[in-house]
Amino acid sequence: MGMKELLRTNDITIIAFAKALLQGEDIEVFELDVNMSILDGSLGILPRRLMVRREDHFIATSVLKANDIDLGL
Repeated sequence: MGMKELLRTNDITIIAFAKALLQGEDIEVFELDVNMSILDGSLGILPRRLMVRREDHFIATSVLKANDIDLGL
């Protein structure tokens, strides 16, 4: 079991929406780079990443694309 990057954005509203969609589909999601805002002075210039299990990546990508979420990759 490994993790694979699903989404990369610095828009926290997209992160929240994507997480809600994925959790609604019982897909575990892990957010990376949350604490990077300390380094960029809370300006939001450094993107955050959402990771999912490798075996959930295909369905998670489909869910986000069906909701017009740009994966930013």
